Amino acid sequence: MFHQLVTPIAGSLPLSFAAAAVPIAVVLVLLGVLRRPAWQASSAGVLIALLLATLVWKMPVGLAINSIAAGATFAAWPVMWIVLNALLLYNVSVISGRFEQFRAWMVEHLPNDSRVVLVVIGFAFGCLLEGVSGFGTPIAITSALLVALGFRAVDAIVFTLMFNTAPVAFGALGAPVTTLGAVTQLHDVTLGAMIGRQLPLIAILLPFYVIGVFGGLRAVKGVWPVLLVAGGSFASVQFVSSNYLGYALTDVLSSLASLIATLVFVKLWKMTPDPEFALHRPQAEGAPHHEGSAKWQGWLPWIVLSVTVIIWVHLKLNTIGEMKIEWPGLHNAVFITTYGKPYAAIWTFQPLATGTAILVSTFVTALLVRLSPAQFVIAIKGTLRQIKLPLATTMIIVGLAYLMNYSGIAYTLGVGIASVGIFFPLVSAFLGWLAVFLSGSDTSGNALFGNLQVVAAHQLNLSPVLMAATNASGGVLGKMVSPQNISTGTSTTECKGQEGVILARTFKHSIFLTLLLGLIVMVQQYVFPGVIPQ
Repeated sequence: MFHQLVTPIAGSLPLSFAAAAVPIAVVLVLLGVLRRPAWQASSAGVLIALLLATLVWKMPVGLAINSIAAGATFAAWPVMWIVLNALLLYNVSVISGRFEQFRAWMVEHLPNDSRVVLVVIGFAFGCLLEGVSGFGTPIAITSALLVALGFRAVDAIVFTLMFNTAPVAFGALGAPVTTLGAVTQLHDVTLGAMIGRQLPLIAILLPFYVIGVFGGLRAVKGVWPVLLVAGGSFASVQFVSSNYLGYALTDVLSSLASLIATLVFVKLWKMTPDPEFALHRPQAEGAPHHEGSAKWQGWLPWIVLSVTVIIWVHLKLNTIGEMKIEWPGLHNAVFITTYGKPYAAIWTFQPLATGTAILVSTFVTALLVRLSPAQFVIAIKGTLRQIKLPLATTMIIVGLAYLMNYSGIAYTLGVGIASVGIFFPLVSAFLGWLAVFLSGSDTSGNALFGNLQVVAAHQLNLSPVLMAATNASGGVLGKMVSPQNISTGTSTTECKGQEGVILARTFKHSIFLTLLLGLIVMVQQYVFPGVIPQ
């Protein structure tokens, strides 16, 4: 059994921490500074981590390569299985003309104002997609819609990435919270309630912040009532649902509340037009218009998707035929020194996973819109072209995450961050940020560092519930810089290969918002500990 080393360099935590940070620094520099494609940056990170793991952390070469393979397999199924079928649904909606109808519905019912359009689609509608699918698909779909409405592709992706934060901790029907409860052995309902006392503070601010970045103070002043309605309705329902109704449907309920409230408000409120923010909407090309059908049918694919996934998960159809496979040569072959226990390596294969539910919703949509077999084949071919680069990038970056986890490199980083004493509540958010940057998923991030947060909390006499919840809340702010999320988000636009440009624009906002969350956690721990549920 390989025993992880926490301080492999001269027994020094600072030196070991600096070495452990090199793979992440390489990925960030290649992506954000040198503007290399995400797959190249991730590949370089894997090579550097492999050298460090085997030469410095003394991990056997075979074990290191095996951990990369385990991560790549997890990335392919279930993560990219979800993305594949969500993109297929998107392509079915495009080929059938429903996406153009959806665009036309938005044109008809929204004012010609890029700020309002960005909030309704990037925030409210994107949050709904995050609630039922996640893993970058909200970015791919909402950015494509924004481009169809007149936004520049890079702008559309950047701002939808920034909006894809507030809902992530409860995404995929609460999967991150369920995982966090399992790895920390804390009650998942309590954790969900605590997360629901952190993220609403970010959610109500987010529309103001993003629109401020988009167009400055003038942009905010012109539509601040819309921003208050969108953020306020989302935040209030997110709090109520996570604390009193159950966390599984928190995203769905809060996004629906925000979407409906914002759409109703912009119909009733007579805003003053501002030519500076008027959209120059391009004419749709290559898609049938279906003049005889109502524009509301553009909503059909997304209604079918939401209903199917909710019923699927509620009936636990995803657990039928589930197999837990112990990964050969890796399961319990590593000893986690930090936790004092063997490191399990179990790949859960669910033939009826959430991705399969999305595939079923795609079939149902294809039947409802009367898509011909030939058109469906065209949709499949288009999807396979779109998925190739995101699939490779995701398999590489999650392989890197698994290598860092099993070698002990990630735990060296975690222990280093956890050694800051009374400032741990502040940096706890950055620990969650780091986990999601590596894995691309709040669920995986909670599996990685959730228990480390609890261990540090006990050592420092802090609230384990607060610190574990902060791992999930901090993780959501790492989504906008995760190579997996960015790569998937570019799959429906002409921005493939421009992941570095996108990262360079989102990085500082990701750091600032994570710092803001850290300050909120400090206040909750030291000033208002009564907000922490028991």
